Amino acid sequence: MSETAPARRARTGQRTPPRRRPRANARRRREPASSPFPPIGDYAFISDCHTGALIAPDGTIEWLCAPRFDAPSVFGCLLDRGAGGFRLGPYGTTVPGARRYEPGTMIVETTWMTQSGWVVVRDALAIGPWGEHNGIDGTRTRPPTDEDAEHVLVRTIECIQGSVQIEMICEPMFDYAREPAEWTVVGDGYDAVDAHHHTGSLRLMSDLRIGIEGNRARARHTLQEGETRYVALSWAHDLHGPSTAEQASAMLARTSHFWRDWLDDGHFPDHPWRVHLQRSALVLKGLTYAPTGALVAALTTSLPESPGGERNWDYRYTWMRDATFTLWGLHALGLDWEADDFMQFVADVPRNEDGSLQIMYGIGGEKELTESTLDHLTGYEGARPVRIGNGAFDQRQNDVFGAVLDSVYLHTKARGHLPQRLWPVLEAQVRCAIDVWDRPDQGIWEARGAPRHYVSSKLMCWVALDRGARLAEIHGEPGLAAEWQAIADQIKADILEHGVRDGIFRQHYETDALDASVLLIPLVRFLPPDDERVRATVRAIAKELTVHGFVLRYRTEETDDGLHGEEGSFLICSFWLVAALEEIGEHRRAKALLERLLANASPLKLYAEELDPHSGRQLGNYPQAFTHLALINAIMHVIEGEGGAL
Repeated sequence: MSETAPARRARTGQRTPPRRRPRANARRRREPASSPFPPIGDYAFISDCHTGALIAPDGTIEWLCAPRFDAPSVFGCLLDRGAGGFRLGPYGTTVPGARRYEPGTMIVETTWMTQSGWVVVRDALAIGPWGEHNGIDGTRTRPPTDEDAEHVLVRTIECIQGSVQIEMICEPMFDYAREPAEWTVVGDGYDAVDAHHHTGSLRLMSDLRIGIEGNRARARHTLQEGETRYVALSWAHDLHGPSTAEQASAMLARTSHFWRDWLDDGHFPDHPWRVHLQRSALVLKGLTYAPTGALVAALTTSLPESPGGERNWDYRYTWMRDATFTLWGLHALGLDWEADDFMQFVADVPRNEDGSLQIMYGIGGEKELTESTLDHLTGYEGARPVRIGNGAFDQRQNDVFGAVLDSVYLHTKARGHLPQRLWPVLEAQVRCAIDVWDRPDQGIWEARGAPRHYVSSKLMCWVALDRGARLAEIHGEPGLAAEWQAIADQIKADILEHGVRDGIFRQHYETDALDASVLLIPLVRFLPPDDERVRATVRAIAKELTVHGFVLRYRTEETDDGLHGEEGSFLICSFWLVAALEEIGEHRRAKALLERLLANASPLKLYAEELDPHSGRQLGNYPQAFTHLALINAIMHVIEGEGGAL
């Protein structure tokens, strides 16, 4: 055990150094201690719309679950430095000269400068023409598109000047680091090795000479100017992949074309913020599970909302409330195909006995998401427990009905018709909302404390009845529309009577506490933005529920959420505040806050769930779909507010 500083001072006779008094009115900053983990916002994200990976600045793949987003990890050193990784880069150099996304794609390009030369690494999860290897995980899929995942991670490295010694180290640790790899050489050469585990196999291919050191596959090589080498990792059924650097580059080129062709289908305003909209759209597409159309909330599990704390959750599932914001974002950008797929996912998932939808599902439509902990993992920067599964899947969250109805209404308006197979689902959700709107629940934030009469939950039940009535009119059910609209009016009256204190909407009926979720009131058109209660609420949240201008979900000291510790500001709430300020006519404040939020994006324009308002660090699971959806909505609000062309 290492000697502590106090013990060392006692042994050597050193005096304890005096403490410096903080300067008056000096802002306290919670600087993170030195950590072997990169900051969350420093990771690059790649995807093939079946799974995704996170790449650390030093060129290590630190998170990959195969064959799909919610599978056990193959590389997991994001959550434990001994849980496996896959590095390709210059030997002895860990700080790149530059990193960027190849414009309009999900291909990451990292440039390295060493004392002897320059190299560029390109990383992608390959997408190519539909073939027999597609649909690897056996999930029931929709009719195939022209392209799909190759189920291959492709990495190339090119020397553009001088000569550089490079290294490759691949150390898979299967099943969340519970099963080390056991490599075997394929054939008589040194260009391919296989690792088998109880759920499948991996093949590592390269034009480097691969050696095996225990559970690690390793290679070194001196790369000369103009020379390109490759490494590829496959988990496809036939373990296919490139056999030359030229083939690897061709796979990258096909992948690049896929992403750019997809982005070309969108409608992006001619504005300096266009690049943020495009990157957010690519993130949302990258978090979409192509076989079913489901959208995962984030790529990761258990990245902490509170540094070193217990607020660590598995977000590799699809939340029904995300439907509303997904449709807001996708339709605003003209990306209707993914909206169609999500609607079909909603229609296909199994429902509860009363016809209601759960608040979340697995990406294949699974209902049971039993939560457990991985106690053998240290967690990111010591944040434990590390969780898989999500115990909130069977919570009562009454906002789910409004989320689904609003998303279908938006989709129907955009497409001009109501999909017939959705009507039974919609009618069931409206009936369920009627049954539960006056009951307490866990709320939009999935509090693990006592159920409450949350204003946002009742607001979304109002949305369910209001949108249900409009859809009933479209469906040719005027009597049903009138019945549902009358109940919507009843819910509205109840909220206005019990959810307002001193002219401001509160978190729930039994408190004076504020909650950022009521910023949805003007956004879902519950009240007009010039209503004084709306204006007072938006201003109160901007003044009292912010830290350095960034919005908290709620103040933890005022809310029984069943957990300990603080949390950062929620980025989605800050983007909601941008849109709400724009709604009430405060354009300058909205634009100023939006510019601050965009300035706090990661170097690659990605966002986690939260931002530490003191240090600016990103917190929580990453990249977070909800944040990027809210970003799109906020930017479109502000551009429209300044009269920009949409």
